[in-house]
Amino acid sequence: MQPSLTELDEATRALVQLGAVIAAGDEGTLRASLARAARVTPAAHIEELVLQSYLFCGFPRALNAAREWRRVAPTPAPTTDEAEDFGLADEWRERGELTCAAVYGSMYEKLRLNVRDLHPALDAWMVVEGYGKVLGRPGLDLPRRELCIVAACAATGQDRQLHSHLHGALNVGVSLAALQQTIDALEELMGAERARSVRLLLARVVGK
Repeated sequence: MQPSLTELDEATRALVQLGAVIAAGDEGTLRASLARAARVTPAAHIEELVLQSYLFCGFPRALNAAREWRRVAPTPAPTTDEAEDFGLADEWRERGELTCAAVYGSMYEKLRLNVRDLHPALDAWMVVEGYGKVLGRPGLDLPRRELCIVAACAATGQDRQLHSHLHGALNVGVSLAALQQTIDALEELMGAERARSVRLLLARVVGK
C-alpha cells in the first residue's frame, strides 16, 4: 500500500504523545499533554483518541482523560452518540470486520481463529466493540488511530500488541518514516532504553 501518512506533522505528533500519556502518564503530565495537543490538534481527533483509549488503557484512565479533556475542550460533550444505539450492532460487526481486516491484512483469518480459541466472547468483543463500534468510528482516520495504539502499547510495555500494531500501522498506510518519528516523539516519556527496544522491534517488523 502507498503510504497515506508519510510523516508526523505537529498535530499528529502531539496526538501520539497524548496517546502515550493517557496510557502511562501521571495526572499532571496528562493535563500538560492535553493542553499542548489542544493548541495544535483538531478537537475531533483528541475526542476520538480519548474515547478509544479505554480499549488499550482501561476505563479508569479513559475516564480520567475524558474529565481532563472536558476542562480544555472548545465545545461541550455531544448530547447523543451512535454508541447509544445498540440497534447498530450488525453495522458495527460489519464495520469491525472490515477495519480489523485492514489492520491485520493477510493475518486476519489467523487472528480471528486464535482469539476465538482463547474465548468466543473475546473474538466477538474484539470485532464488534473494538474494531467496529470504536476504531471504525468517523472522526479520526485509521492511520492516526493505529499510531495512537502504537504509542499506548509502547508506553505500557505491551510488546505482543505493539508488534501487531506496528504491522497494522504499515498495513493501513503509515510510512516507516512516520513510525520512526513516532518513536522519537515518545522517547522523552518512555526513556532512552525503552525507545531503543521499540526501535529494535520495529526493525524486526520491517525485516531490517
